[in-house]
Amino acid sequence: MAKRLLILEDGTIFEGQAFGADVDVTGEIVFNTGMTGYQESITDQSYNSQILTFTYPLVGNYGVNRDDYESITPTTKGVVVSEASRRASNWRNQMTLDEFLKAKNIPGVSGIDTRALTKIIRQHGTMKATLAKPGDSIEHLQDQLRATVLPTNNIEQVSTKTAYPAPGIGKNIVLVDFGLKHSILREFSKRDCNVTVVPHDITAEEILHLNPDGVMLSNGPGNPEDVPHALDMIRGIQGKIPIFGICMGHQLFSLANGAKAYKMKFGHRGFNHAVREIATGRVDFTSQNHGYAIDRDTLPECLMVTHEEINDKSVEGVRHRDFSAFSVQFHPDAAPGPHDASYLFDEFLELIDAFQAENARR
Repeated sequence: MAKRLLILEDGTIFEGQAFGADVDVTGEIVFNTGMTGYQESITDQSYNSQILTFTYPLVGNYGVNRDDYESITPTTKGVVVSEASRRASNWRNQMTLDEFLKAKNIPGVSGIDTRALTKIIRQHGTMKATLAKPGDSIEHLQDQLRATVLPTNNIEQVSTKTAYPAPGIGKNIVLVDFGLKHSILREFSKRDCNVTVVPHDITAEEILHLNPDGVMLSNGPGNPEDVPHALDMIRGIQGKIPIFGICMGHQLFSLANGAKAYKMKFGHRGFNHAVREIATGRVDFTSQNHGYAIDRDTLPECLMVTHEEINDKSVEGVRHRDFSAFSVQFHPDAAPGPHDASYLFDEFLELIDAFQAENARR
């Protein structure tokens, strides 16, 4: 089996077995602590331009199927695993992980000590990394790695270019695509909503022209400060339409109201993150995928913290004191992960009902 190198920005070099596409790539290396859900993770556009390390020791054992795509064209840069299953066994299986990665032009490397790699990332933080063939000059590859500037237009890369519908007969929802997961569409479909997916650079005026009952701000990759146009859009619609933000949508909603974001040392990626709802003390295990978070000390008076991460106390949810708008840092749509927080979609629809009833009384 062909060899493949994993070279880290700090100079660390791992050698493993190549699988997936035969290409060299460079990106930000991160780790995911989930025990299953590798297909959903690889196809999650929040991993745009990142090399994804799975901490679970065996990946690929149930193959890839038609039901678990979070996007059809993933933009994950590469995949790092301890052991890649050679055979896939599941009644839904359509292809192996190796075949899938080849089809999507994503390289992988197995036989890596992912435990040691994760410790390095936890100690030094996320960093740039390269997946390359061993025949190339190590010094040249390291020089190229250090010189590489990672992209900042991640959301532009993954957002839809034109609006499209996900038809239903219920409430009319505009879903702003910053790199959405298809599971968000599935959750709205379960509730018979009529969804219109729109590009990341849509204006407030264009949203209002669609006459929605509510607006969803989706998840997405990168730094929320790289999409300032979205802040103007959010300020233009809040108070006029109920808003629900998820992950990137949560960060953009917070920034639009005056908060600031910061880059976390190694982020939250997995679906075993315990989150406490402050008002009730309820604890949900949640699916998360983000490298930035909202700085609690910069939150304006108009935003109240509704949820926090149990381990590091980071802000996991906010609600606007004056407008019908709230957001959460985690993924209530899960996929992969527990469905503890899926009730938030129902709360969003209830918020729309309350908003419309209040307007009818005026």
